[in-house]
Amino acid sequence: VQLVESGGGLVQAGGSLRLSCAVSGFTFDEYTIGWFRQAPGKGLELVSCISSIDGTTYYGDSVKGRFTTAADNAKNTVFLQMNNLKPEDTAVYYCAARHPSCFSATFDSPEESANYWGQGTQVTVSS
Repeated sequence: VQLVESGGGLVQAGGSLRLSCAVSGFTFDEYTIGWFRQAPGKGLELVSCISSIDGTTYYGDSVKGRFTTAADNAKNTVFLQMNNLKPEDTAVYYCAARHPSCFSATFDSPEESANYWGQGTQVTVSS
């Protein structure tokens, strides 16, 4: 099983980046894919989630209206389009897979329900 993130980098505030999470080793449409981030000295934060099973999406309050997640089932890839980036978006971004439903921020530690994780990609937003 592999989840491989790409697309991170350095961008100025107000700019955009698109992260990709390429999945292999399990049946893509049986899992949901979430994006988490971890800023220096902080815990993991659930950013978004998408279910290719029923089209459900979730966004954290801090990214609503700026980030969009989408899935390309043919390519077993999930994207996170990040627009109007802010310095506080600086973090390592991870994708994670969960079966059978999306991660929920209702729980204190949604990351504990992940089945698989990627290695992470750094996003740095300069002011």
